[in-house]
Amino acid sequence: MAHLGSSVEYGLHCLLWLAAPDAAPASSRDLAELQGVSPSFVAKIFPKLEKAGIVSASAGIHGGYRLARPAAKITVLDVVDAIEGHKPLFDCQEIRGRCAIFKGKAPAWSTQGVCSIHAVMLRAEQSMRAELGRATLADLVTTVARKAPAGMPSEIKVWLTGRLAARSEAQAEGRTAQAKQAAASKLRRRPEH
Repeated sequence: MAHLGSSVEYGLHCLLWLAAPDAAPASSRDLAELQGVSPSFVAKIFPKLEKAGIVSASAGIHGGYRLARPAAKITVLDVVDAIEGHKPLFDCQEIRGRCAIFKGKAPAWSTQGVCSIHAVMLRAEQSMRAELGRATLADLVTTVARKAPAGMPSEIKVWLTGRLAARSEAQAEGRTAQAKQAAASKLRRRPEH
């Protein structure tokens, strides 16, 4: 957890829309484009969330991702650890034993016990992880719902449904074009009498 990158932010924003009460499965591409972020970047996040049991995936034109468990059972820490891995906040390099006046032979008092800087960082990490572990996806959804206009969830649902309809239409058009191409190919191969 050395640095929480944009992956965590993107992942949490995507999960907010999957946490809606009647949310249908959504593709990572649709969730990315809904928020104006890179679809390829978001596509790398969702397998990590799936592996951690936060989302589940279904295949097919009507498939996509959905929450694997209730939003109240998914903590922000779950999402951070799924995306970033469980990395320490601080990686102590034991500089305290490298002081030039020690001339390469650090006295025992200088390296005895936990480095005081490292101790502060460990306490900070514990506090941060505790706070992230208290906050759930449901808490974030509630906060966003208080800020957003009442019709926003409906608009999001309509937008995502429109994307699904467009994919279905494109797939149907593709099948029709393939069928026409196959029929034309058969006509060209018929022997003439």
